[in-house]
Amino acid sequence: MTNFLLLPIILPFLTAILLMFAPKNIIYQRTLTMIGLIITTGCSLALIQIVHTSGIQVVTFGNWPAPFGISMVADMVAVLLITTSVIITLFTVVYSFKSIGIAREKFFYYPGVLLMLTGVNGAFMTGDIFNLFVFFEVLLMASYLLSVIGGEKKQLRESMKYILVNVVSSALFVITVALLYSVVGTLNMADISVKIAEINQPGIITTIGILFLVVFGLKAAIFPLFFWLPSSYAAPPVPVLALFGALLTKVGVYAIMRTYTLFFVHDIGYTHMILLVLSVLTILAGCIGALSTFNVKNIIIYNIVIAVGVILFGVAQMNDTSMIGAMYYLVHDMLIKAALFFLVGIMIFLTGTENLRKMGGMMRSYPSLAWTYLIAAFGLAGIPPLSGFIGKMLIVKGGFEADHIWSSIWILLSSLVVLLSVIRIFIYGFWGEEKRLVAVEKRQGYWRLYIPATILVAITVFYGVGAEWIMPYMRDAADVLLNPSVYTDAVLKE
Repeated sequence: MTNFLLLPIILPFLTAILLMFAPKNIIYQRTLTMIGLIITTGCSLALIQIVHTSGIQVVTFGNWPAPFGISMVADMVAVLLITTSVIITLFTVVYSFKSIGIAREKFFYYPGVLLMLTGVNGAFMTGDIFNLFVFFEVLLMASYLLSVIGGEKKQLRESMKYILVNVVSSALFVITVALLYSVVGTLNMADISVKIAEINQPGIITTIGILFLVVFGLKAAIFPLFFWLPSSYAAPPVPVLALFGALLTKVGVYAIMRTYTLFFVHDIGYTHMILLVLSVLTILAGCIGALSTFNVKNIIIYNIVIAVGVILFGVAQMNDTSMIGAMYYLVHDMLIKAALFFLVGIMIFLTGTENLRKMGGMMRSYPSLAWTYLIAAFGLAGIPPLSGFIGKMLIVKGGFEADHIWSSIWILLSSLVVLLSVIRIFIYGFWGEEKRLVAVEKRQGYWRLYIPATILVAITVFYGVGAEWIMPYMRDAADVLLNPSVYTDAVLKE
């Protein structure tokens, strides 16, 4: 049964390999991708229930005992994020059938998507810090393909920036892992936690903790390391943007969350205060960016930056309430960002422009799209009873419990900025006189974009309204994060 936990990594990988045998056969590509993702979704949902009822599941390769073998660890944090990632990828693939274009589909688009999912799921599940680097590289190499697929001038220009930032980040990652290994003499994450506890986190370990914050902060786009994100994410097609926005930065957030709750927990007055300050500045930077642009893609992209700050603010509190909130908000943000990118992608598809000033009056022709977008926008801004409200409320409550009063108030005020930024899209895009729509023949097939977007919005609504049923799983995840011994005992007893 323990080998079952590897299926969310193995299935996308094997499906991607099979897809490469017939890259020009569109029916084969689409059908096999859907079958692989549906089976992976079922396995991921089953894994959540297994972990909830039976506890953390661990596989250590080669029958070596931990920490000598490479461990894969399915705790509630990992399986919730894996399941969310697989669901988002499934809907993105359905959305891609109409939006990505035949030329891109024939150029290894679906293998790229599945290999990126393999890297994302592996990063969430690995129990080895060097393997975390390996899975980062897997997802990054796939993302390089997806960022340039189609070969448009803007994509190629911006992909160079994206690749350069990640190459530098990866080099620093390896150096930091080497420094950590030189101090603790192990790469197993559970064993690292035990070793650091034994030596009570001397100054060198705290320094390594800050280096990890730089490494993962580049990938998560925290202040001031988010400079590459808006233009790099805006260049690829909308389905690729949805995958990047929903998944890639969240792997960086997860890596900060995992290391700052498992490793660097003995000097939180220093490390976590830096994390708190950077999270607040990240929210401020995202708010300024979201209000300063009239590009619909960039408004939602800057809201990614805001959400990263909110989640890490919750992590920095290191108390039960805020950690549950951070975990809940992380899953919420992955779902809602994908849904919003789908919806603004439909707006771009119908109008032929990304510029809000050139849109208008779509309410008359597409009222259902308008109201669906408004529900998603309210969810992002945290209007009750939608999912954004519950996660943010818990994070702010945890901030007050930790006596971070002013920064918690700033989190609440930032919700107004988020609401203003996304309501601008609604007002400019759907109200007023109808300014422009592309020719009727080009709008055909609109429903093939609208259906996956609407279902994903409905999932986010259920995620908020059904929070009572979801909270036990979030408490399991927070318990693992706040009590490192739960994780280390599960891994090292193997």
